Amino acid sequence: MFRGNEPMRHDGQHGRSGGGPRGLHHGAVDAGRYELVIFDNDGVLVDSEPLSNRALAAYLTELGHPTTYEDSLRDYMGSALHRVHDLVWERTGRRLPADFDETFHRRVFAEFRRELRPVHGVAEVLAQLTSEGVPYCVASSGHHERIRVTHRTTGLDAYIEEGRVFSAQDVGQGKPAPDLFLHAAATMGVAPERCAVVEDSPLGVRAAVAAGMDVYGFTAMTPAAQLTGATALFSAMAELPRHLGRPGS
Repeated sequence: MFRGNEPMRHDGQHGRSGGGPRGLHHGAVDAGRYELVIFDNDGVLVDSEPLSNRALAAYLTELGHPTTYEDSLRDYMGSALHRVHDLVWERTGRRLPADFDETFHRRVFAEFRRELRPVHGVAEVLAQLTSEGVPYCVASSGHHERIRVTHRTTGLDAYIEEGRVFSAQDVGQGKPAPDLFLHAAATMGVAPERCAVVEDSPLGVRAAVAAGMDVYGFTAMTPAAQLTGATALFSAMAELPRHLGRPGS
């Protein structure tokens, strides 16, 4: 939540995103070009992809669908859980257990509470957007409960109000369909062409392009070659404001 226009402070690991200095102004965001910045959650705001994909690979393997961590990243990173069900059925003709989602979430939430951290530098970026008056929101393939657990665990709930969080639960189709990003923009009252999306998955980049939005590909974990179609690429969160200030570069 916010108090006025300033986010509540968190000391230590929970609001400082890796302990980096506050006030990193690596270029001002071009508020005249972008009226809304839409962040993916997993891998962009919180460093959850390694934890999630290890847990998913282990659970699928346990259920008799041998899956490596690399397989999980390739097939499921950036997608909603229904894609896991769909691909397993398509490949094996077998359905996952009825309680698959519930069990997976219970396991991954336990990992989050033990090990989850914010992406290094992201709290500073959110603070800068707030100070410059640039609206932002979150549009994630994850369920609302999962998203809020990650924010509470990492302290990012200090920067992101409940009304600024959008989930694949809210729309008929998740990424790579554009529905989620279009829903977020419409709810925030901003035209798609005035939005910038921050993504780290090929599915997310495809969704943003399909929505008619500029999309900035975060390559800290994803090889740049997999983010084809991105407006620009960056590997450290501190670089993002500079890119947002020079759209199309």
